[in-house]
Amino acid sequence: MRNKVCIIGSGPTGIYTLKQLLLAENPLTITIYEAEAEAGKGTPYLPGMNDPAMLSNIPSIEIPPLHETLVEWLRGRPNDYLNDHGIIRDDIHERQFYPRLVLGDYFHAQFMSLVLIASQRGHHVEIYPGHRVVDIAVTPEGMLVTVTSEREFSAIFDHVVLATGHQWPAEKQSQPGYFTSVWPASSLQSIRGGRLGILGTSLSAIDALMTVATSCGSFLYDEKGDLTFQISLEFEDFSAVMMSRKGLLPEADFYCPLPYLDPRICTRHAVRALISRGSTGLLDNVFELFKQEIIMADKHYAAEIGLSTLTVDTFADAYYERRANSDPFVWAAQNLAEAEQNITAKYTVPWRYAIMITHEIIAEIVPHLNAVDFARFNKSFKNIFIDEYATVPHLSIKRILALHADGRLEIQNLTDDYDIITNSQSPGVTIQTSGASLRFDNFIDATGQGPLSAGELPFPTLVEQGNVQEAPTQGPIALLDRDDVPVTKRTGGIDVDEVFRARGPGGITNRIYCAAIPYLLHKMPFVQGITSAAEIGAIVAKAITEDQMEERKHGIMTA
Repeated sequence: MRNKVCIIGSGPTGIYTLKQLLLAENPLTITIYEAEAEAGKGTPYLPGMNDPAMLSNIPSIEIPPLHETLVEWLRGRPNDYLNDHGIIRDDIHERQFYPRLVLGDYFHAQFMSLVLIASQRGHHVEIYPGHRVVDIAVTPEGMLVTVTSEREFSAIFDHVVLATGHQWPAEKQSQPGYFTSVWPASSLQSIRGGRLGILGTSLSAIDALMTVATSCGSFLYDEKGDLTFQISLEFEDFSAVMMSRKGLLPEADFYCPLPYLDPRICTRHAVRALISRGSTGLLDNVFELFKQEIIMADKHYAAEIGLSTLTVDTFADAYYERRANSDPFVWAAQNLAEAEQNITAKYTVPWRYAIMITHEIIAEIVPHLNAVDFARFNKSFKNIFIDEYATVPHLSIKRILALHADGRLEIQNLTDDYDIITNSQSPGVTIQTSGASLRFDNFIDATGQGPLSAGELPFPTLVEQGNVQEAPTQGPIALLDRDDVPVTKRTGGIDVDEVFRARGPGGITNRIYCAAIPYLLHKMPFVQGITSAAEIGAIVAKAITEDQMEERKHGIMTA
């Protein structure tokens, strides 16, 4: 019976996969390999990888249920734990944001609870922290997984779930003063004063900035209750510049009903009906549904940006126009005040919510777009959805404003043709644009995780065997083969079926499930964070248990 399951990674995706596997009627033997020394936390929430100043951008109300909610777990923590993390017991709330390290402790506790539940239900779970999977091979006996720890060994499994999460550059610094990633945050603590450049303005960039800022000074509340920044005397020369092509800060988290309400026009049914007609005109037709949804939700906003005249190619410019024409710090302060007022009043900005509740529905069209429309979607339209769901904790905005008020922070708008110039003779970098040359003592690339493709999997035999391949995108309708079938080309990511099984050249040739988000980003642009981890984990676990039941049923029938 196919009851041996291997989960590679014990972060949120691995945890939610485990949770759903425990619903299997027949006993499973589940082996979990975790490269890090601590299992059940995940890279985004792991000590060392993250600094105490780094905040998560998901509140308890949005975290899919595990053994207990984050709020329930926090209320059970002793006062010393809460004090260590700056949490006031009376302020614990389902819509509050907490440090990443707190979420790591929460997930670890839920993980261990699931392991106990597994035993009670007759399943056998083995956890191997500090064990890195270095290769996978498909064999007639099953999936051969090679693992290294103090020694190297291999084991055969019926199902393998790739829940490896993010992959960051192995090299922390490409040269002294040039940090290739925000993570591990512990490496950033070596930055002591000087002029800091940060590429990016998202929450990851803010996290990087806060890690350095809190090692050079402190955030304190004044007598009016406003957050201020006080520099340490030995780091008086500390300053920072955050840079991006738009030169915009993310906006503050806004109040809205949760779980999401259903759209009235741009519905899942309507979008799927358009998908069924084929790729020709799909993107533009769905955009018309999207426009109508916004008009119905907020006619004033629609008129203000001239929505009726906009296309999928011009909407983003109109969406960003007011923010782009404002000082980013003035806009941030005004947006924060509005968001705080709306939370108190429990008021939802209609046009914002219309964008939010349609983004996952519109994402369904991406695998069905031809190559031309796929490029159009990625160029601008995709980004407005990301901007809405990637809003940040209010405390993050307050810290940004405090640094700026103290003269420590600027925002720089980069041109499309900027260059990063290094000099092996001196640390740091120079950013060269068409109109300026910016020199930094230290520089952090905080642009985050980009999409990865099949060839970048760290399992060489699996790649060599051809049991994973890049996801296809249909060619433009003008490019047809001799049978008038649209041409396809391989454009990145890992090709998976509807339950995330990797497709080989001959179809589904193994039971390897790709639940690693970097390899899904190409065709699932809004796959993100904990909610996606839960959804993917549930789908994968259900497929495994159904496969096991089918095999058992077939065995009984043949017997």
